[in-house]
Amino acid sequence: MARAWHLMRRPSGTPVPEDFAIKEAALPELSDGMVRVANRWLSVDPYMRGRMNDVKSYVPPFALDAPMEGGAVGEVVESRDPGFVPGDMVLHMGGWRDEAVAPASALNKLPAIPGVEPQAFLGNLGLTGGTAYFGLLDAASAKEGDIVFVSAAAGAVGSAVVQIAKARGMTVIGSAGGADKCDFVRSLGADAVIDYKSGPVLKQLAEAAPKGIDVYFDNVGGDHLDAALAVARKDSRFAICGMIEGYNEAHPTCLKYIMRIIAMRIRLQGFIYTDYLPKLGDFYRDMGGWIAGGQVKSRDTVMEGLDKTLEAFLGLFRGANMGKMLVKL
Repeated sequence: MARAWHLMRRPSGTPVPEDFAIKEAALPELSDGMVRVANRWLSVDPYMRGRMNDVKSYVPPFALDAPMEGGAVGEVVESRDPGFVPGDMVLHMGGWRDEAVAPASALNKLPAIPGVEPQAFLGNLGLTGGTAYFGLLDAASAKEGDIVFVSAAAGAVGSAVVQIAKARGMTVIGSAGGADKCDFVRSLGADAVIDYKSGPVLKQLAEAAPKGIDVYFDNVGGDHLDAALAVARKDSRFAICGMIEGYNEAHPTCLKYIMRIIAMRIRLQGFIYTDYLPKLGDFYRDMGGWIAGGQVKSRDTVMEGLDKTLEAFLGLFRGANMGKMLVKL
């Protein structure tokens, strides 16, 4: 019988295992237009924390005591739709479970690209890579010659931002926590890396960017955002992707340098990956070329087994991943 993770209560602060349960799920018989998928790879992402709160947002909250959702790559094992046959690899949102039944319209067949593994469509060719691409090049209007600061540069989105920026001829400063992660960011081509665990972010950023920054790609919020405001040059652009520092906090963010937005004419732009679905062709063209040419490389942190899905998710908030956090089934 299939199994799926359920959210049993709304977390208060950092989620704990008692907020969740894994349960057996009886799947329906297939009717016309339906497809049965055995999941092979599951994605866990920081945005899922927001779906655990019962608040109105850009995506509905998880229902209590019901199977959770998330990005997944799976293999079709049974189909009642002519567009899919057993063996097809598909991308869908029926994650946090080992098997799913879904309408064919909810599945996207993965193209066969030589040298590209299916899980890449959950990373650099998927949500995280697309978020990096559109956030940097559209929301932040980054261009050749810009000085770019990227927080959480060793993470799934941040590591893609570093590589896209270098592929487009930008100077990149990345922030990461600890020597291993900083070495990883350097290996991606970053021109400078600051270790936020070794001292104040603002002091290190000011030393790494004595001329200031033109672009900030924000995955963290808090002291990273404040430091970026402090060193921003005139007409700089900030892409506000995520603020993981505050996802489990009840206290509001305090920014000492927020008034520099006025004098420096800083543009802050929040964005969501789904804003750019009509432009996915551009993303696949460019990212596919960079991957094929070796300018963008993937690094995944993989946990194995459905039972490890929650551990993988909670690890995101401890910085347990380098690159994309995935669960292999």
